[in-house]
Amino acid sequence: MTQTLDPTTTPEGGGGRRGFRRWAAAESIEDYSLRYAPTTFRRWTPVMVASTALGGIAYLADYAIGASIVLSNGTASAVLGILLAAVTIFVTGIPISYYSAKYAIDMDLLTRGAGFGYFGSTLTSLIYASFTFIFFALEGSIMAQAFEVGLGIPLPIGYLITSLMVIPIVIYGMKALTKLQAWTQPFWLLIFAAPLIALLVQQPQAYGDFFAFTGTSGGAGVSLLGVGLAAGVALSLIAQIGEQVDYLRFMPPLTPANRFQWWAAVLSAGPGWVILGAIKQISGGLLAVWILDEVGAVAAVEPIRQFTAGLGLVLPGWLVLPVAVLFVVVSQIKINVTNAYAGSLAWSNFFSRVLHAHPGRVVWIFLNVGVALALMELGVFGFLNAVLGFYSNVAIAWIGAVVADLVINKPLLKLSPSYIEFKRAHLRSVNPVGFGSMVIASVVSILAFFGLFGPLLAAFSPYLALVLAFVLSPVICVLTRGRYYLARVDELQPPLEDADGLLSTALLSCGKCHEEFERPDMAGCDFHGGAVCSLCCSLETSCHDACKAGGTSADLPMPGVR
Repeated sequence: MTQTLDPTTTPEGGGGRRGFRRWAAAESIEDYSLRYAPTTFRRWTPVMVASTALGGIAYLADYAIGASIVLSNGTASAVLGILLAAVTIFVTGIPISYYSAKYAIDMDLLTRGAGFGYFGSTLTSLIYASFTFIFFALEGSIMAQAFEVGLGIPLPIGYLITSLMVIPIVIYGMKALTKLQAWTQPFWLLIFAAPLIALLVQQPQAYGDFFAFTGTSGGAGVSLLGVGLAAGVALSLIAQIGEQVDYLRFMPPLTPANRFQWWAAVLSAGPGWVILGAIKQISGGLLAVWILDEVGAVAAVEPIRQFTAGLGLVLPGWLVLPVAVLFVVVSQIKINVTNAYAGSLAWSNFFSRVLHAHPGRVVWIFLNVGVALALMELGVFGFLNAVLGFYSNVAIAWIGAVVADLVINKPLLKLSPSYIEFKRAHLRSVNPVGFGSMVIASVVSILAFFGLFGPLLAAFSPYLALVLAFVLSPVICVLTRGRYYLARVDELQPPLEDADGLLSTALLSCGKCHEEFERPDMAGCDFHGGAVCSLCCSLETSCHDACKAGGTSADLPMPGVR
């Protein structure tokens, strides 16, 4: 694809050439935020993509989350809950990662074609955007705590610093993020492991005390309610797969030559992130129990306190605090550039459909960071368990509906197209299969979360959401006979797949912006008298979906990729 669009041309209209703002025109910055990522842009090796995706998993909120649920529920219940959530996140992440990497699309475009429809997925864009700014706020709060402890900077000022310092990196997208994650990874891994090994060697009884810990409220053994509450908080991280997918969409095409490396990268950087996540949560609980008597329950959940104590076992006293602060800052920058980047993609997708406007991904970076800063100033860190426990109900309903479509409706029922159709020209506005199942599952699980169905279902409300969404999706699909997936069949030539079964790399010229794009990003358009790119199709206000007028799609075939 050509890399520039003329930012001075006239704005959109029925027959004029579309103009783009300068930021939206530079794909080196834009990173195909609303598009299929073309083969010509996906020049990184599978190992490099996986390394970049896993670099963001350096975040320290896992330590705070693990510490919080261990102190609240005891080690036995908390660890079981963490492991239960990890298995759930891993299993649900496999199909999402595969389809995203294969079709080179982000979570929003994937959701559109996995049972939600073109406008139906706007709600999930908001869910995903809220994940990015909630966790940006949590991670930023952790960095601000480090600034306060190590540098004496008041928290409100620290919040502002942590918000502003990531923006210059995020503006330059995947290329800048790749370099950042590669350069900082060795330092992070060293400091991550050092306190755990030192504690095992120097104070092994700390591990015994951790496994015997029954929680601040007392009570020995495993509590079913405690397991559910712990899993519910940990499951709030299920939407992290969306951030992993934002990187996996840049995987090179799957070929016989790179099959092993490709799959290893997809599984490790996609669902595999949760393995390290679970280790960090349990480690956070261990360190919190170890320092509990010394610093108290409130401070024990703060990662800066945990690492200051842990590094004190391996470093001279004068060096402990500077290294701990540096570690926290590096960790939080590594994840918050990812949060800000993913949020910019989510907001771009949301507003492009609602407003038919796309000023560029960079604009939405500032919105996402601004919302996160407001949450930090309001003290979101102090309500960690409550915020994440509530959020997990909605997030897992969304993921459950998407996964059901990918693993049941497409390959088994064959009522959903076998490929991911994300273009406005071919999708129905709202598909009740995914959208309906997610809304029903979310409402029921939130009612359960607030205790309407008793304490047990309140504790396991996220799993109620998962089961309902996963079951309702194929049920609604069968009841509607798949008629709400496609508004019309993709008949544009050449076919979407080439003779080797790979997505076609043929270049077609867009009848609106007159730039060339690869075939998967194009749709036939009678309004413009030829092919049109997916972004111009999304932003068009004059056509009024004329290409889909009068179609019920009740009798449309459910095509695979041709």
